[in-house]
Amino acid sequence: VHLRCIQLIAMATEPSAKKDKREVRVWADGCFDMMHFGHANALRQAKAMGDRLVVGVHSDADILSNKGPPIMNEEERYKMVLACKWVDEIVRDAPYTTQLEVLDEHDCDFCVHGDDISLNANGEDAYQKVKDAGRYREYKRTQGVSTTDLVGRMLLMTKTHFLPDTAAQSTAADSELSGEASPYTGASPFIPTSRRIVQFSDKKEPQPTDIIGYIPGSFDLFHVGHVDALKACKELCDYLIVGIHTDKTVNEMHGSNFPIMNLHERTLSVLACRYADEVIIGAPPTVTAELLDSMSIQKVFHGKTEKFSPKGVDNPFQVAMERDIYEEFDSTNTLVTEDIVERIIQNRKLFEDRNRAKAVKEVKMLERKAASDAASTTES
Repeated sequence: VHLRCIQLIAMATEPSAKKDKREVRVWADGCFDMMHFGHANALRQAKAMGDRLVVGVHSDADILSNKGPPIMNEEERYKMVLACKWVDEIVRDAPYTTQLEVLDEHDCDFCVHGDDISLNANGEDAYQKVKDAGRYREYKRTQGVSTTDLVGRMLLMTKTHFLPDTAAQSTAADSELSGEASPYTGASPFIPTSRRIVQFSDKKEPQPTDIIGYIPGSFDLFHVGHVDALKACKELCDYLIVGIHTDKTVNEMHGSNFPIMNLHERTLSVLACRYADEVIIGAPPTVTAELLDSMSIQKVFHGKTEKFSPKGVDNPFQVAMERDIYEEFDSTNTLVTEDIVERIIQNRKLFEDRNRAKAVKEVKMLERKAASDAASTTES
């Protein structure tokens, strides 16, 4: 008897209850400001707890009153969350303090959040209501990255901030801006591992008939401009490979203090995007014949923006042009990484105050919890 016949017989005799198993709907919410791989990893873990992930995104007004001014506006943040490959639905203007009524309205079984603290404007746990109702689950917070940390990097803008061996030199300055007193707001070292890359990878292989496209770039502070670019490219091919340049190449091309995020951080951010099928980590600064042939690339893309070339190279796309596989696209989004840095620099005092206020609230919450735990121990 063929194995497939045995499988079909087994499926036919399964209890109907198993076949009619109800879909588990998971709720997660947040600001998702300057959405990074830490947010993506949170959503990956949340999706693993059920079948369908519904993500509530707070409005600009709600974030301003509870936390301080957001860097990205709500439309940008909605688009970023939708682009995350583990997200099935989004809910706009979700309440900052998670409500049981909202979970019921969207037919969600429970809410998930990281093992850090999320406080509302009153300094209260934003998830206390769902915790009290027994409809709360928790995942591990991703160490080494936070929006607060990234804002701190941009406010410091040191030339060596992305190099691991110089991290200790800027610890004092970092802590002043990002709140070292709080274990949640303060920066912690990001340790890249192959396991994390595997978790983010789809392991999807191109099919023989697929048109394989390629777009290289720095993809620093992966933002909505990048998302729109990758979406536009994916519409022009079946399988999209994204080449991510090394830190050294990005610095040579863009100068100043770029990149803000190191190669591993940028890789994870791109891998989390639903429009990227594969990533080349440390892609060559020019599109070479060897690259095109080894990856069977049939189209090479570039947006209608300035072409950045490494030193000594006039046109990094020359080989692709000679093969007549170079295509320019228009994503209609002109946002670039430098624009985000400019937003931060222009509002430096606001964001410094926001970072400090967030840390103070978290420390007070931790002190209250420690006092409560001590009182409970004494009573017992």
